[in-house]
Amino acid sequence: MAETHQFDLLILGGGMSYVGAIRAAQLGLSVGLVERDKLGGTCLNRGCIPSKALLETADLLHRVREQGAEFGIGGGDKVSLDYGALGTRRDAVVDKHVKGVEFLMKKNKVTVLQGNGVLTGPTSVRVSGGASGDVEATATNLILATGSAPRSLPGLDPDGRLIITSDEALQRNDVPPRVTIVGAGAIGVEWASMYRDFGAEVTLVEFADRIVPLEDPEVGKELGRVFKKRGIAIHTASTIDAETIKKAENDVSFTIAGKDGGKRTDVTADVILVAVGRRPLTDNIGLEAIEGLTLDRGYVVVDEYLRTGVPHLYAIGDIVPGFALAHVASHEAVVAVEHLAGHDPEPVRKELMPRVTFCRPQIASVGLSEAEAREAGHETKTGSFPFRALGKATIVGEIDGFAKIVADAATGRLLGTHIIGPHAGDLIAEPTFAQMVEGTAAEIAMSVHAHPTLPEVLPEAALAVDGAAIHV
Repeated sequence: MAETHQFDLLILGGGMSYVGAIRAAQLGLSVGLVERDKLGGTCLNRGCIPSKALLETADLLHRVREQGAEFGIGGGDKVSLDYGALGTRRDAVVDKHVKGVEFLMKKNKVTVLQGNGVLTGPTSVRVSGGASGDVEATATNLILATGSAPRSLPGLDPDGRLIITSDEALQRNDVPPRVTIVGAGAIGVEWASMYRDFGAEVTLVEFADRIVPLEDPEVGKELGRVFKKRGIAIHTASTIDAETIKKAENDVSFTIAGKDGGKRTDVTADVILVAVGRRPLTDNIGLEAIEGLTLDRGYVVVDEYLRTGVPHLYAIGDIVPGFALAHVASHEAVVAVEHLAGHDPEPVRKELMPRVTFCRPQIASVGLSEAEAREAGHETKTGSFPFRALGKATIVGEIDGFAKIVADAATGRLLGTHIIGPHAGDLIAEPTFAQMVEGTAAEIAMSVHAHPTLPEVLPEAALAVDGAAIHV
C-alpha cells in the first residue's frame, strides 16, 4: 500500500516554487514539495545559473584577450580557454546552489517527495518512480509548478549531436568551431555572444524582422550593430529550409532562406542550436481529469493571484502565460502562497517584471516599449542617453549602448525603461522600483547618483525626456 501524506500546501514541481514553499513554512503551513529531478528546476540546473557561469567566463576572456593591452595587461592574445575547467566550474556552481536549496528545505521543514507526480484530483498527487517510493499526497491547497522545456521546429528535431537545444549545449565541454543559432530571442543571443567570445564562427537566424524582437526596436538595432561589429552573421526575416538539411559525420549543411522567398544562403556548421523558446510541461500530469481547469496552448490560465478556475488550485512559473523567467516564477509563488494563506498580497503585474538578457552588451527592460505604450492609449515622451558619454563607461571600457526611458507625456510617470550596455541587468533595479511606486522621470532625474558610476545613465536619460540631458 502506498504511503500517504497530508499537507496544508502541496507543490507539484520543485523549481523556483521552492521560494513559495519557504514562504508557506514561514506562515506556519505544512508543505510538501514534489520533484522528479533536482531541486531548483530549469533555472538552477539547465538554465540561468549554468549559462551565466559560462557567460561570465566569456566576458572575462573578452576583457583579457581584447582589452588587456589597453588596460596595461600584457599577453592577452596568448590567453587560452580550458573548457574542461570551465565545465568543472559550471557544474560546481550548480551543485553548490542545489545543495543550498536542499538545505533550505530541511531548515524550513518542507517535506520533499522525490519522484514523478501525477494529479489524482485538484489537490492530490500520486508520486512514484523516485527515491520516495510510492506516495499518495493530499493537501488543502495545491500549486502547479511543472516548468518548461525547449521548443523545437519541424525538421529541426534535436538529435543531441548536430542539432541541439540549450539543454544539450550546456552539457557540452567544447566549443564547436562553427555554430548556427536558430532564434534570436534572449536564449539565442546569449549563446551567440558566448560562442563568439569563445572563438566560434557564429551565424544567427531569426524569423522576425529584427533580433530580440520582444525588446524595444532601438535596442534590437543597437545589438545588431554591435554583433555585426563582433563578426556575428545575422539573418533576420529568415529561417532554415528544413528540406535542404544534410547531415554528415561531423557537420551539417543547409540553406538559410528569406521568409519572403528571397535571398538564400548556403551554410555548413558543426552544430545547429535551436533556441526558439520554451514550451510548458503540462502533458501527462493529470490535468485532463481536473474539471474547470482552462488550458490555452498548453498554458494554465490563471488570474492575477495565480488562481486557476478550480478552487484551491493555483499555478505559477513557465506553465502560465507571461514571462518564462525564474524571478517571475518565484514572485508568483510568493503571491500565490500569501493569497491561499488568507493574506492580501499585491497582485502580479506583468509591467513590473524586469527582463535581462546576458549577452554582450547586456539588455534589460521593464514596463512598456514606446510602441506598446502608444498602443495602450498613452501619449508618450521619451529620452535616451548613450553610455559612451559616461566617464565610468569609458573607465570600464564598455561604451556601446544606451538607456531609454518611456514616460507619460502629461504626468511624466514612468511607463518603461530599456537599457542596452554594461551591467544593464544591475541597472534595471532602480527603474523597476521607481515604476512600482509610480515614480516619474523627473524624480529619477532629481535623485543624486554617485560619480563616476554606470547608474548615472539613468538620470541623464530621465533629463532627456524633457530635452535637458547635460552631457550630450
